[in-house]
Amino acid sequence: MPARLLVALTIISLALQTGIARADAIDGEWCSTDGMRMSISGEKITTPGGNSILGNYSRHAFDYVVPAGERGSGEIVSIILRSEYLAMSRQGAVDGPLREWRRCKESIS
Repeated sequence: MPARLLVALTIISLALQTGIARADAIDGEWCSTDGMRMSISGEKITTPGGNSILGNYSRHAFDYVVPAGERGSGEIVSIILRSEYLAMSRQGAVDGPLREWRRCKESIS
C-alpha cells in the first residue's frame, strides 16, 4: 500500500509542476507602474498606444517595432519576463531606461 501512495504522490507532484510551468509565460495583460497597458497573446500584442500588431514571441520574452503614430515610432521594444507577475521592457537604446510591468489586476464590472 505505501508504494501505491508514493506513486500517486509522484504523479500529482509532476502534474503540479507542469501546471506551474505553463503559468510562467509572458502572455497576458500587463500594466506599467506609470499607467500604461499592453496585452500579449502569442505573437500578437496590443501596444500601450492601442495598436494590434505582430512581434517576436518566445515564452519568456517579446519584442516589437513601435508602429507609426506612437511615441518612439520605429524603435524596438524588448520585454523580458522576470517572474510570473513581473516583466521589464526597454525601448530604443540598449542603455535606455527600464519600464516595470506587472500583471494587471482583474477589473470588476
